[in-house]
Amino acid sequence: MRRILTISAVLLAVLFPVHSAAQSPLSLGTVTLDAGHGGHDPGCISADNATQEKDIALDIVLRLNRMLKDSYQDLNVVLTRDKDVFVPLEDRAKISNAANSDLFISVHVNAATNSRANGFSIHCLGQSQRGNDLFGGNLDLVKRENSVILLEDDHETKYEGFNPDDPESYIFFSLIQNAHLGHSLQFADEVAKSMAANSPVRNNRGISQDPFWVLWRTASPAVLIEVGFMSNPGDLEKLRSEQGREQIARCILDAFKAFKKSFDSSSSIPQGGTPAVSLPAKVLYGTQVLATGRKMLSSDPFFAGFVPMEVKGPSLYKYIIGTSADINEARRLNADIKKKFPDSYMVKIEDGKTSRVN
Repeated sequence: MRRILTISAVLLAVLFPVHSAAQSPLSLGTVTLDAGHGGHDPGCISADNATQEKDIALDIVLRLNRMLKDSYQDLNVVLTRDKDVFVPLEDRAKISNAANSDLFISVHVNAATNSRANGFSIHCLGQSQRGNDLFGGNLDLVKRENSVILLEDDHETKYEGFNPDDPESYIFFSLIQNAHLGHSLQFADEVAKSMAANSPVRNNRGISQDPFWVLWRTASPAVLIEVGFMSNPGDLEKLRSEQGREQIARCILDAFKAFKKSFDSSSSIPQGGTPAVSLPAKVLYGTQVLATGRKMLSSDPFFAGFVPMEVKGPSLYKYIIGTSADINEARRLNADIKKKFPDSYMVKIEDGKTSRVN
């Protein structure tokens, strides 16, 4: 129980930078490209030790960076690394958040003990929808990508005791509500379609939701792309090919173009929306459905038609729906709200602060 309480406390200490209200979404203006691993963290290594994941990921990201800049003069492209250096997971997210990125793309290469496993996959933040299976069969992948934490100095303090090798540590991901899941899944779908049609690595292993630390800490739509298997001879041949890596980068570019067009078109609509309801002076009870570093509009699809109340803390915006001065009424509303927001919980709102109600 002590471990669970410690990990859960991480949620209360998330320090996402706040996006100002003046920065209402008009278009997808900033994208962060994240080349997985780097420096003393090679990632996956080929059986002959000749190829490392960190090099493949960086090469694809640099190609994609060039393509994006050639395609969009006004697009701000941010790189978490542009050379062979080690960047902690926490810092990758901070770089993206500090730039107020509208999209985070992390590029990786997969591996398996079975050399027949092949293909690409796309991952968004969350837990599997397969019943009580948090990982949806991706436990080994999730543990490997999160294990970078163990290479960092003072990781036990920095990550509040989170151990990527211990499935129990992942319990805190079941408490997450991702405000950007809709856009993340939309971009993931564009990547899947583009790569299935034009990538040299054609086997589409699908889109899944998984508890990747770096995706959790980004305050924007975010995806992690496994472009192929280092352990599969066929995939490896494509990944080693300059032409193959160019094709993969172009597939991601084409997906970005389709996503940006849709994003820019839809994000102009909320300008007519209104901010979430301000906090009144009286004591209220309600159901908290989200805590995020980005200010939300009441019209955001995440709220599923509910009009949220906003409580601003030092580093997070908390959004509460089904509010009432009557705790019994709030409990009745909570029963319906949990059908759409199963990880939500009741809170008391008093003097500009929230406290959990048992």
